[in-house]
Amino acid sequence: MAYDFDLYVIGAGSGGVRAARFAAGFGAKVAVAESRYLGGTCVNVGCVPKKLLVYGAHFAEDFEQSSGFGWTPGEAKFDWATLIANKDREINRLNGIYRNLLVNSGVTLHEGHARIVDPNTVEINGERYTAKNILIATGGWPQIPEIPGHEHAISSNQAFFLKELPKRVVVVGGGYIAVEFAGIFHGLGAETTLLYRGELFLRGFDGSVRKHLQEELTKRGMNLQFNSDIERIDKQSDGSLKVTLKDGRELEADCVFYATGRRPMLDNLGLENTGVKLDKKGFIEVDEQYQTTEPSILALGDVIGRVQLTPVALAEGMAVARRLFKPEQYRPVDYKMIPTAVFSLPNIGTVGLSEEEAREAGHEVQIFESRFRPMKLTLTDCQERTLMKLVVDAKTDKVLGCHMVGPDAGEIVQGLAIALKAGATKRDFDETIGVHPTAAEEFVTMRTPVNA
Repeated sequence: MAYDFDLYVIGAGSGGVRAARFAAGFGAKVAVAESRYLGGTCVNVGCVPKKLLVYGAHFAEDFEQSSGFGWTPGEAKFDWATLIANKDREINRLNGIYRNLLVNSGVTLHEGHARIVDPNTVEINGERYTAKNILIATGGWPQIPEIPGHEHAISSNQAFFLKELPKRVVVVGGGYIAVEFAGIFHGLGAETTLLYRGELFLRGFDGSVRKHLQEELTKRGMNLQFNSDIERIDKQSDGSLKVTLKDGRELEADCVFYATGRRPMLDNLGLENTGVKLDKKGFIEVDEQYQTTEPSILALGDVIGRVQLTPVALAEGMAVARRLFKPEQYRPVDYKMIPTAVFSLPNIGTVGLSEEEAREAGHEVQIFESRFRPMKLTLTDCQERTLMKLVVDAKTDKVLGCHMVGPDAGEIVQGLAIALKAGATKRDFDETIGVHPTAAEEFVTMRTPVNA
């Protein structure tokens, strides 16, 4: 049978665009459908605008610390509307780049909501197209629990478009999105409470990292409320919000921001017309080659719920394109040693196993840890401390994990991720000469295990 396209991609986010571009480059006839914005969550309401806001929030500290270096800054004033307008302009620029990337690669772009009619047919804007392969890359969507008054809360989608900076913000959640936005609001001057139902935020991260960040955020004056959850939200006559907690306490806020999880975006996708199955959490079930239970349909990225990170979706998109259209270049995605950063203030950078994971896996571990005040702060009153930690297999000397909390943690850990991916030992770290004076050199000068 002759198909209109060799590959029809639903979703023009990171993974979908990467798969489409490279498939077209390999000679395939490709189309992409997008109903919202080119670039997906990351470019529009995720990593890119979020990091721009993190940069904005950090300036308050820079102004304060500059006096220790002889500067006398004038009175600093922050304007939320200017930051958001400039952010919007940059996102619009990136949208245009994504459009050019697709069109210049020879990909047909369909703007509208695509729905799967049968395993080889997609309908969009009243037109039907057939495809040998259909790739679902529709990403995720934030969820707000349906408590009384949930309609008064916002998610990350709305946070990027607030008309003004709220004076009092309650951020609900314990994952990286909650921690990052709490840092943004707090850094920009809002009275910020971070509310989490568990014992300590960032479950799954190394315990030392979690505790260190808790200490640093507390030093900065952020109100951390653990073992707490919201019962209801009531809008007051003056427009403010009364937040009633499950233990009966009440908080006053101007904004309640939920970051308590994301669901796969499968609304009106037409999966009922196919043999595609979902797993227990509602994500699309795929095999190691991103094949669903319907042979002609594949899925990748946040919609499959594996590792929900932009670079992972990019790698998955590349793998799909190669397997389908350039099999001699195909290699599976390696999900081990994936580095990641949390753009909290201060930042977190991490790669490999946490101490807890290493012990659980049966490793006999040596822990090397350093906490210090960065050189940049020695002429200031700021008492922030940086944490660096290595988790080492005591028998093989292999470095199993590397963790950092401090300025530019993500930038530093990216380089170390290559070393860990290549199987570096603690001896390799010890024999590497440091760059002096830097914070990063601490990773190659830690000599004595803290658990010896």
